[in-house]
Amino acid sequence: MPASTDRTHEVFNQPLPLADRNLFSGNQALQDAVRFNAPALAFDELKRLGEQVGTSAMQTHARLANVYTPRLLTHDRTGHRVDQVEFHPSYHALMDLAVSSGLHGAPWAEGTHAHVRRAAGFMLFTELEPSTLCPISMSYAVTPALKGNAAIAAEWGPKLTHRAYDPRFAPASQKTGMTMGMGMTEKQGGSDVRANTTQAVRDGSDAWGERYTLVGHKWFFSAPMCDAFLVLAQAPAGLSCFFLPRWLPDGSVNAIQIQRLKDKLGNKANASAEVEFHGAMAWLVGEEGRGVPQILEMGTMTRLDCALGTGGLMRQALSLALNHTSQRQAFGKTLISQPLMRNVLADLALESEAATALSLRLARAFDHAGDTGEAAMARLLTPVAKYWVCKRGSHFAQEAMECLGGNGYVEEHGEGVMARIYREMPLNSIWEGAGNIMALDLLRALRKGGVVADALMVELAPARGSNTAFDRFADSLPQRIDDASAETDARRLAQDVALAVQAALLHQHSPDFVFDAFCRSRLGGDWGLAFGSLASNTGFDALIARAMPALAH
Repeated sequence: MPASTDRTHEVFNQPLPLADRNLFSGNQALQDAVRFNAPALAFDELKRLGEQVGTSAMQTHARLANVYTPRLLTHDRTGHRVDQVEFHPSYHALMDLAVSSGLHGAPWAEGTHAHVRRAAGFMLFTELEPSTLCPISMSYAVTPALKGNAAIAAEWGPKLTHRAYDPRFAPASQKTGMTMGMGMTEKQGGSDVRANTTQAVRDGSDAWGERYTLVGHKWFFSAPMCDAFLVLAQAPAGLSCFFLPRWLPDGSVNAIQIQRLKDKLGNKANASAEVEFHGAMAWLVGEEGRGVPQILEMGTMTRLDCALGTGGLMRQALSLALNHTSQRQAFGKTLISQPLMRNVLADLALESEAATALSLRLARAFDHAGDTGEAAMARLLTPVAKYWVCKRGSHFAQEAMECLGGNGYVEEHGEGVMARIYREMPLNSIWEGAGNIMALDLLRALRKGGVVADALMVELAPARGSNTAFDRFADSLPQRIDDASAETDARRLAQDVALAVQAALLHQHSPDFVFDAFCRSRLGGDWGLAFGSLASNTGFDALIARAMPALAH
């Protein structure tokens, strides 16, 4: 009998997907970093979140929210402007989980170690789906800034920290929970917000304080379905910060017109818009002419989230690479058994753990903002972590994708998670100030006196004497900081401060083999320009075993 033509081949040697496992319980590096930075913090809530974000059901929501992207509705069928964005139900499922987990505002309403707990949760959620975290991050950042308007803070604050997601487009008085966004950049200015042209004209005062009307535009206005925004506009005394609600106190819709949604490389589930203000009503937050300092304060929080988000994406990319290579056979054995692949995976594991360590350390500084030394570390590490962790993200994702070969490059209706991570990675580096902005901000911090530099030396002290490469590297920093005058050297200084702090942290809460491998490669000149160039006598087995994701029980 001739062979059947119904089947041309059998599918085999294709790894099972990484699903239904606890992302927190299976991440030893994150657990150790949380334990070090928040020793009194119980793991219960993080374990629950880790289990939820690791389920195949939530992974399906992440896929659908990115495939069925937001849709702009400018008018209704009778021709009236509505200026609303319609989302797939999976977007709302993801938002509900993020809000109920307190990622949008818990630190402003809860106690000890709240920033570290929230930071770890933010990283876990990013492994599932990063783009829905845009309104979450902005809500986290703007809430403390509202103190510049006591009346608005009193009315809006409780709902901005409440763990209830309410997606309705409705007045604030009718909602159980709310989110906020920001509107800073314009076509002509980008990061140079002092070039903004949107005008604010005083229009009296009421229960919310000094009221203005805004005429102008915003070129990037992310998450336009938030309930309100903090925006920058030019007032008589200069660039000022304003509270801009979607609905006015009288129950009418504010004059904010959504012109179009951005067609972005990644970040697909999040709606990023271009908007115009046609006499929109807004209320002054803080003092007229003091908008830039207020924006910089909010930027500190969102820049933390950029580092956290990239660290979470690194961990997920690493987990996918480990899952694939431990199952995929090539040349008679699994990929993870191949010596050169083990070098790549171990190197990625080092980078991921170091990113986690630096990001969680920055979150700890916010938990102790009243301490002078911790405040100095927050000022130092915010631009450093944002610059270095985010700058490493795209390179990391490309190398992790290569571990999967062509399978990693395929989207397949949103099922290609690695491809989604790769498209997402550049955003955190660009968002809230790209690399040059961060490096220059580090120089500004160092030029304000010795407090920040002294805090760095205190931070590095615990690792002194433990590794000769570390000692040489750390010894070189004080003079370089003293000489930090040339802007052209700012990126290298930001990189090296990040590496030194990462090494000191790994010495304190990671096994010795992690610290030693990191120092030998990143600080000792024993490392190439690409991942996978660790020295041949590195403890590959231990590094890979520590990073291996655990399946759910």
